Parts: sequence; C-alpha cells; structure tokens
Amino acid sequence: MTSPLVLVVATVVLGAGTFAFRAAGPALRSRVTLSDRAEHLMATAAVVLLAALVATSALLEDGGFAGVARPAGVAVGGVLAWRKAPFVVVVLAAAATAAGLRLLGVP
Repeated sequence: MTSPLVLVVATVVLGAGTFAFRAAGPALRSRVTLSDRAEHLMATAAVVLLAALVATSALLEDGGFAGVARPAGVAVGGVLAWRKAPFVVVVLAAAATAAGLRLLGVP
C-alpha cells in the first residue's frame, strides 16, 4: 500500500512538471520556429488523437465490443455535429438513439 506522503509528493511533482510545460510554451514560442509542415502535422496529430479517443470510447467496454447501440448513438451525434446542429440537440439525439436501441433489445 502506498503511503499518503508518497501520493502527495507525486502529485506535487506532476503539478510542477505540468506547470513547467505550460510556462515553456509561451516562453519558447518566440525562440523556436517550426516549419509549416511541422505545424500542419501537429494540428493533424491532435485531430487523429481525438478521433482515436472517440473510437475507443464508442466501440469498447471492459476490453470487448460495446455493442451496436453505443456506436449508433455516437454516429448520430457525429452526423448532427458535422451538420452544425446545436450542442444540446446533438447530445439528446445521440442519447435517445442509444437508449431507443437498447429499449428495443439491441445490445
């Protein structure tokens, strides 16, 4: 079992490291120049990371397939978001789709 002191020290170290990274960004922005290609790759990497997070959250549960209802709800929400529907409509439609399919017995 980990002692509370170790947890406190770990939290402080991680907090200090996070603060250092956040402070280094604006401080080094004027000193470091990136090529247009590198900036484009970083922007693309952020989109790919977000897409991977959405895919794993939508498709997997407890190490296995989450069923059809959850990905269907995410797909409905994705289409509505792409069509620029209001956020509340996107969330409600996605939830209603997943809940409706589960109510019909679709896993």
